[in-house]
Amino acid sequence: MHDAISLLELNQLIKDTLDEQLDPTYWVIAEIAEINHARQGHAYLELVEKEGTQIAAKIRANIWSYTYRSVASRFKAVTGQELKSGMKVLAQVTVTFHEIYGISLNIKEIDPNYTLGERARIRQEILDRLNREGMLELNKQINLPSVPQKIAIVSSSTAAGYGDFVNQIKNNRFGYQVQLRLFQATLQGTEAAQTIIQALKAIHEAHFENSFDAIVIIRGGGAQLDLDCFDDYHLAVEIAKSKLPIITGIGHERDETIADLVAHTKMKTPTATAEFILSGFREFEENMELIWKQIERNASQIWIWEEGKVRELENKLAKLSGILIERSDEKLNFILRQINTLSQKQLTVNKITLDNRLLNLQKASRVIMKIESERLERLNTDLNRLNPKRFFEMGYTRTEISGVPVHKLDPKSGDKLCTYYGDIKIESTIETIEKYGK
Repeated sequence: MHDAISLLELNQLIKDTLDEQLDPTYWVIAEIAEINHARQGHAYLELVEKEGTQIAAKIRANIWSYTYRSVASRFKAVTGQELKSGMKVLAQVTVTFHEIYGISLNIKEIDPNYTLGERARIRQEILDRLNREGMLELNKQINLPSVPQKIAIVSSSTAAGYGDFVNQIKNNRFGYQVQLRLFQATLQGTEAAQTIIQALKAIHEAHFENSFDAIVIIRGGGAQLDLDCFDDYHLAVEIAKSKLPIITGIGHERDETIADLVAHTKMKTPTATAEFILSGFREFEENMELIWKQIERNASQIWIWEEGKVRELENKLAKLSGILIERSDEKLNFILRQINTLSQKQLTVNKITLDNRLLNLQKASRVIMKIESERLERLNTDLNRLNPKRFFEMGYTRTEISGVPVHKLDPKSGDKLCTYYGDIKIESTIETIEKYGK
């Protein structure tokens, strides 16, 4: 008997597989074979691809009412025509599969410029050429600083997008300071691409003196046909080969221009570009706050450990001193006992010999006592010398900068010093540093 699953299970398996394997969206070229409008404002389409007069592929599609209003309006503004049967379109779609209604496409966007014909073909040829020449990822390989503090702007001083960008940067709620410098360019028309290229070259010439961190190309909104300059091949090459990371905020409705594709980072609008830059500042600040808190915690823990080690050393020194004194007393008592025993024996043998021996023993005991006393005194001196408190009593202090002994650092004017003298902690600031002697 064959293993079997239900039709619903099979359809669910198909749906899950499509969700896992397919990209969120695709740009698809197709012909509108049929388009119908629902009362709710939705549009239902049948898309086909033909080989000659024969249909090679066909699929259902829909555009929900909210999206259709903007898509249809924009398409007419650019092409001058309504969406209708027989048109070849470039659509951004999501593939959906329903257990009952089967597979279909949900249209998110339609590029009206593709329908104009030659523009789309030229654009694709430029993209293919840039891809072959390795230009699409070139600028993305340059490091974009987390905190770009010097930014060169390519825009027009009269562009609304430029004003929005500057206002967003200058009046940010965190008070971050960013140096901005405008390099004037024309942003539409036949000469636009060349003026942007000239602005980029001027930035790189000035970079040696100003050391810019990044370049921003911003424009603002406008008609789709006005964006042709950002699909220029020579402009794309200039952006790709830039020695500085380039961020675009052209403010276009179409998914991407070629300038966006070759840039390091693309943002939809000038305002979004400003927010992106400021977010880097905020993230850097938060990371620094976390690192500083970690340093404070570690320094506190190290201080506790070191204090414990000092106390442990003091206890060991005290114990060692007691042991040495005890052993010296025991040795002396042993000698005295030996003297007494010998003296008693000698009394019974020979009084004179006993007296002589006793005299010698007394002399020896005095020598031994002197030696042991001197040794004990040296031990006590060594113990006192090792005692950390003695250093403070002698007038020595311990000075640190941020918890690190000053002799391990290269102090500078303005550094904060913490000086410890016994139980006293003195805080001070370095005003001058004078070096003398080696």
